[in-house]
Amino acid sequence: MLTRRSLLASTAVAGLSAHAVRTAACAATPRDVIVMAKQIDDIISFDPAESYEFSNGEVDANVYRRLVAPDHADNTKVTGDAAESWTVSADGKVFTFLLRPDAVFPSGKAVTAEDAAFSLQRVVKLNKTPGFIITQFGFTRDNVDTLIKATDARTLHFELPAAQSTSFVLFCLSANVGSIVEKATVLANEVNGDLGNAWLKTHSAGAGGYQLTSYAASDHVTIDVNPHSGIATSSRRVVIRHVADPSAQLLMLQKGDADIVRNLTPDQLKTIGDNPDFHVTSSPQSSQIYIALNQDVPELAKPQVRQALKWAIDYDAIATNITPNSYVVSQSILPAGLPGALTDKPFHRDVAKARALLAEAGLADGFSVTMDCPSVQPYADIAQALQADLAAIGVKVSLVVGDTKQVITKTRARQHQLALLYWGTDYFDPNSNAQAFCANPDDSDASKLKILAWRSHFVDKELTGLAEAAATELDSARRVALYQRMQLLAQERAPFVMLLQAISNGVQGKGVSGFVIGPLPDYTKYYGIRKA
Repeated sequence: MLTRRSLLASTAVAGLSAHAVRTAACAATPRDVIVMAKQIDDIISFDPAESYEFSNGEVDANVYRRLVAPDHADNTKVTGDAAESWTVSADGKVFTFLLRPDAVFPSGKAVTAEDAAFSLQRVVKLNKTPGFIITQFGFTRDNVDTLIKATDARTLHFELPAAQSTSFVLFCLSANVGSIVEKATVLANEVNGDLGNAWLKTHSAGAGGYQLTSYAASDHVTIDVNPHSGIATSSRRVVIRHVADPSAQLLMLQKGDADIVRNLTPDQLKTIGDNPDFHVTSSPQSSQIYIALNQDVPELAKPQVRQALKWAIDYDAIATNITPNSYVVSQSILPAGLPGALTDKPFHRDVAKARALLAEAGLADGFSVTMDCPSVQPYADIAQALQADLAAIGVKVSLVVGDTKQVITKTRARQHQLALLYWGTDYFDPNSNAQAFCANPDDSDASKLKILAWRSHFVDKELTGLAEAAATELDSARRVALYQRMQLLAQERAPFVMLLQAISNGVQGKGVSGFVIGPLPDYTKYYGIRKA
């Protein structure tokens, strides 16, 4: 058995074994170590060129730096991160970044323009799931080395193949996929030309305030301070334990076995509301829960069926009874907070209308369908409520429950029928969601844009065209108008039933302070978390 004394000694090493991490939750946590209990079974890879889930995105935000980052004082703007300053040419095509001299990797070497160029080049060359955030500007394996390059140790030349909205480009570079990796470390761990991808799945090579030192799937993540980063951190280690059951998280908090818990249910939040030892930190999120309807399923491809499902659901009952204080009803593809987001809620439960739409589609007797859903809360309870609502209109839903990453992987392979999922904005620009839900210029398996519309075989030339036009529109008012039209068309046509927008809550234990949750996982930093 690992005693508290031996645990304190173990924190001096670079990482904890899985056994040590589990034991750490059986005693009061050390003062300079933060133990966070959280559902982290969505993690697939920590490589910023591949990372595309919430939990690994949040960790990456603390172990990597990007050229630019969201301005915490104004989330609609960006500020310098690894870049000290930048200029944009008159034609909007060439960005010149001057890197700051004090951004340093754990190796002790400063971040250079060559590291930044290599990081963006490898995103294009690997072309993993989030790669489209960079490749959408026209970068390819053949042109990226010429268009993105270091001109000296601190100067990065970033040239677009065609002009785009400047704010759109900067927000894309502020996304996790824009993280800067240390070129020498990554190439030292390259295997068979993978540009270090296999190694970076479970390691880090960033210049953030922390570095990844230990990871076991669906068990724990350990990050330790990067002593060279120059970023002030209040705790030298953060251990994130996968605790799927919110009741277990609450018990850990009450016993002092966890300093912060992230997935308490609304009822649990109420039980601790008057306890002065606990402090709840909340923030609206740009993440949404929705149902994806695969258009490869004949019944779901009928427009009347898509509308019927949207009219069959009791949205308010789900928000009130299952997710109070955690989610609010949201029926637009743009979450509230993004420029141009529509906040009206046109759909409500209308069984008669839903049944009439099914009859119009030639399905008066209903049909049967499967729905993949994550096993963790609140998805499991939401799925059961949806199952009951759809049964009332004759749609018989069989639930296929699995780990979050299993559901994600299945939908990425376009093997779902219905799927209950979440979507988080990649960067704080409306293009992120509008493109994801509406744009599918190529529905083939060779498509370069394999996100939500593609995953559900949704092809709509008008919406695809509007997404492309809005991304290059330089006039702000016209750009917002395009996104508002897209939202209305998506409510009418798209095979996505938008359900809820998240409110993220983190509960800090006795003596713990400084934890701030951002509206995106990338905005959440651990640097200021401290204990009294």
